Amino acid sequence: MATYLSRYSTGDAVRWGVVSPAGITELQGQYATTAELLENGRDDWTSAASRPPTHQADAVEVRSPITTPCRVLCQGANFRQHAIDSGMDPDNRAFNLFFDKADASVTGPHAPVTRPAHVALLDHEIELALVIGKAITAPVTITQESLREYVVAVTIANDLSARDVQLPQGQYLKGKSYRGFCPLGPVLAILDDADHDRLDDMVLRLHVNGDLRQTDTTANFVYRPAESLTELSTFSNMAVGDVLLTGTPHGTAAKSPPAIVRRLATALLPEHVMWKLFIRRNLDGPFLKPGDTVTATIRSSDGALDLGEQRTPIVAPH
Repeated sequence: MATYLSRYSTGDAVRWGVVSPAGITELQGQYATTAELLENGRDDWTSAASRPPTHQADAVEVRSPITTPCRVLCQGANFRQHAIDSGMDPDNRAFNLFFDKADASVTGPHAPVTRPAHVALLDHEIELALVIGKAITAPVTITQESLREYVVAVTIANDLSARDVQLPQGQYLKGKSYRGFCPLGPVLAILDDADHDRLDDMVLRLHVNGDLRQTDTTANFVYRPAESLTELSTFSNMAVGDVLLTGTPHGTAAKSPPAIVRRLATALLPEHVMWKLFIRRNLDGPFLKPGDTVTATIRSSDGALDLGEQRTPIVAPH
């Protein structure tokens, strides 16, 4: 059974605690980073799980369970239907798509996110975040069995994306890395052996203002965690406390035109004109606006592994 940990503040103090239906039980040790907690806190959280709560959940401010600095690595189009919606054939993928988000984007699970003044097409992407528990510093072959050594915890992520920056500029980093564009949490779910088996059966759901926008199950991954981390290890280091966002289901606001339409547009129009038309065409689409609230949940289909609910208000610049 998973152990659910929360990073939270009461006044000026930021602490860690074990979450239960009765409340939060504060850990005795102080851990400045997620890495320190994962490397040194197991006895502490095991002991805390047997003690009564010290805080009511609604009496604290929940922070991101992933501390910065860290690496936030991501996968693109990693759910079958989302790949199809993006104009790809999931049964004939030539490569696993990886990219970075800057860790300046990391924020808490309930913190308001400011839509930058120059962004009109702000999109949502619920993702299962794998939390690294064993450093990767050289190429390594990771199997389903050894995966539990490298992925010790999971949490909810929202890979918020400024499509009118990302797509016309042809780069992921900037459009996905504005401050607040990576809500994480609310809990850090420390996995046991049975929970690792559930990673192939996690149901993701994202609502905007109560309306369901995205839902799918990790059974529909194109590339699974073990093979993704194996490939990552050939070109990237990962430290304890870093995260890999494993892709988002279909249902994002941005829709890719059919491949033939994209080819014709590219052939007939200057690129900057094509993207101006794309942005203008989508201004009335279902993109996030100030006043919207995004809620995201991830849980196994049997309900035994439940990562809680992330609730993100979208606000205008001050």
